[in-house]
Amino acid sequence: MQGRRVLIFSLAYYPSHVSGAEAAVREITDRIAPEDIEFELITLRFDPTEPRTERIGNVLVHRVGVGGAYLSKILFIPYAAWTAWMLHRTNPFDGMWALMTYMLLPVTVVRMFGVRVPYVVTLQDGDPYETVFGRWFIRPVLPLLDRGFREARIVQAISAYLATWPRLRGAKVPVEVVHNGADPGDLVEDAASREEAARLRERYGVTPTEVLLGNTARLVYQKGWEDSITALTLLPSHVKLLVVGGGPDEGLYRELVAKHALTDRVLFVGHVDRQVVTVYRRMLDIFVMPSRSEGLGNAGLSAMASGIPMVATREGGLAEYVFDPRYTPEREQTAWVVERNAPEQIAEQVRFIMAHPSEVRTVTERARAMVLREYHWDGIAAAMRRNVFERLFAAS
Repeated sequence: MQGRRVLIFSLAYYPSHVSGAEAAVREITDRIAPEDIEFELITLRFDPTEPRTERIGNVLVHRVGVGGAYLSKILFIPYAAWTAWMLHRTNPFDGMWALMTYMLLPVTVVRMFGVRVPYVVTLQDGDPYETVFGRWFIRPVLPLLDRGFREARIVQAISAYLATWPRLRGAKVPVEVVHNGADPGDLVEDAASREEAARLRERYGVTPTEVLLGNTARLVYQKGWEDSITALTLLPSHVKLLVVGGGPDEGLYRELVAKHALTDRVLFVGHVDRQVVTVYRRMLDIFVMPSRSEGLGNAGLSAMASGIPMVATREGGLAEYVFDPRYTPEREQTAWVVERNAPEQIAEQVRFIMAHPSEVRTVTERARAMVLREYHWDGIAAAMRRNVFERLFAAS
């Protein structure tokens, strides 16, 4: 596999637009030697001050278009395909990598231009299947997406849940499950971050006797924030909620907080840079993740890695590491499970956690050990190299 070149398509990328998918690319590519695989990446130029081309880690990044408006995102498809064609003419690629479902669109278009190299698509989608393929603006291009699935050399999914999608689109290609990992900051026991978390608690007015719930997720319906807020009305006044994240539904959640007279118990932090989010997670006593859908749920893995007890649903990919004897009697417990849209269950599990510290310590230590063993980026990068990239190049 030595000396291969791979072109990645990702709508967003470092430094200003980073979610779990983009972080996964960075963690994986930084662990693969450039002499083995040389990576380049095409992304949208959200900010006109960002350079058109720059190297970030082991990836040479090319930015096309200007701005993050809806039209710019639509135009990204032909811009990216044209740029890929030009780059390939200058220095041919051995493979392509589409990051998330919609990036199959520029891949399919550039193949129409004659760039007929094998490619892999990674399924990282957090929205449910019906949303990803049922949006009105996606329906006209569904034939292109389906063609993209059918012609892929291999599909990599971050969960068994997402691994079912290609078959639903009529594809018969191999599908390999390689999970994402926890945030590297959470994987490491760091006294400095613990001290900073304690200082942040003090800054936000959280006393040592108060119990702080929270999540580090976008403020959107999918994440179930309103259930966490409503659960607070069923819990004692010394329990507070830390809202770490930004998003389009922030106004709705602030209205809900005001409606329930919880202004002094719900702390809105706003968007936090991924490099420091570990510190905000470590402020928490209990991580609450009542998601309605998750591709995997990287934030949950990271909370477990930091040793925080977690209350969560088992929606989508969460079911692969969120275990509770009531739902998975064959597995040792790693979390406390609730149904989605069930704030009363969240309150019940929070009360249990507060009342049983010894049992909680056992479960959280077990969950942390599981994440360190199965969701560390070193092992994930090795699996990607062995099970995905070697198969991508096998017949090329």
